[in-house]
Amino acid sequence: MTSTLRTVLRSRLTTAMRERDRSAVSVLRTAVAAIENAEAVPVGDEPPGAASTPASAFTASDVAGAAVGLGVTEAERRRLDHATERSVVALEVSSLVEAETAYAAAGDRERARSAAHGAALLQSVLDELDRPGG
Repeated sequence: MTSTLRTVLRSRLTTAMRERDRSAVSVLRTAVAAIENAEAVPVGDEPPGAASTPASAFTASDVAGAAVGLGVTEAERRRLDHATERSVVALEVSSLVEAETAYAAAGDRERARSAAHGAALLQSVLDELDRPGG
């Protein structure tokens, strides 16, 4: 089931794409990707039911210990609660605010403005969901 936060982000992404707003598209795609990356199972965690096979058990016909069977290497993604998803997007806002500060200090006003716009956009999504009925 898709979360409300992700639904709002994707809806805004669709609108930004229609309006050809490249900076908004980039920020919104990054936020959705950050949530999806947070759902990923860390490397080294094995899917349920997967057993480690010692290297000595492989035969000459095995190719580098490859898993055999459709979906055998798939792991179910984590399910994030609303608070965790919100914190992932809030972290993206913080990163953009830091970038704005760094760009401004370096004298790159255009990039600073772009980072500020991205932070404001993501913050507006979070604020929208915090409102009653949001």
